[in-house]
Amino acid sequence: MLRWTLAKILQTAAVLLIVSAASFSLLKLAPGDPVELMLGDDYSKESHQTLMVQLGLDRPLPEQYVDWLGRFVRGDWGTSFVSRTPIFQYAFVEALPVTLTLSAAALGLALLIGVPLGVLSAVRKDSAWDAAAAAFSLTGSAFPSFYLGILLIWIFGVAFGLFPTMGFVAPWQDFWGGAYHLVLPAITLSTPFMALIVRITRANLVEVLEQPYIAAARARGEPAWRITWVHGMRNVLMPLATIVGLQLGALLHGAVLTETVFSLPGVGRMITDAVLNREYMVVQAGVMMTGCLVIFTNLAVDLSYPLLDPRLRPR
Repeated sequence: MLRWTLAKILQTAAVLLIVSAASFSLLKLAPGDPVELMLGDDYSKESHQTLMVQLGLDRPLPEQYVDWLGRFVRGDWGTSFVSRTPIFQYAFVEALPVTLTLSAAALGLALLIGVPLGVLSAVRKDSAWDAAAAAFSLTGSAFPSFYLGILLIWIFGVAFGLFPTMGFVAPWQDFWGGAYHLVLPAITLSTPFMALIVRITRANLVEVLEQPYIAAARARGEPAWRITWVHGMRNVLMPLATIVGLQLGALLHGAVLTETVFSLPGVGRMITDAVLNREYMVVQAGVMMTGCLVIFTNLAVDLSYPLLDPRLRPR
């Protein structure tokens, strides 16, 4: 078990190294000179060359990459030339908690509603409940998230005035105020994910409930809730965990649009503003953070498989 875990961790480290090299190389190919953007319109060749040397941009790319990676690991991500603040403070301390809070709220809402709805659809197969759940899952998957966000703002924010339409309140400072501000963004971000969870839960549970051991449990007179939630859902957890891990990237991608629509100061909005301002160092930090989140989530999912299914435990 320990050897298998170490192998997974080494694979994760290798993937992180590849992601860092790819993000560094691709952003170097992006148009525009970061030194010109930092100096402005009026500068001399001497000041341009001096800043190039200070930033290490006159050195070969492999040497720049090694230096950048070392500084990135130490938390020295450079300084934003727009806000004049350290990028680590801007990205990791200020923006990342907002995105993680929004993603956690969306994921929790998707699981809280999607799993019971998928179970109900499987247990009441071919009923009106099943048809309604199928209609919801198809509509939720096809509906553009940004358009859903605008509709929610218009209906519940402007027309009825029930929820705020923009801004962020940290739940760790004011829990109820933060939850109140996250209602509409969390619904917007979680709806496509919720629809996918309904379909996955329903499809797997329908198959599981037809297995012989489920018939044996019914013959023993076990309660219906135990057959479904204990015997049945135990075998649905693995595909559900896989979907959660694989869809985290889509969740972070959706956070970009959601944060833009609701004016949330998260990583998605940070990357959008940085692209518009051509702050490539900020974009690089955002890409690395989201890449690390996806990779570490997939690692956690891989490590959870032996816990969910004893047959997968190394012998």
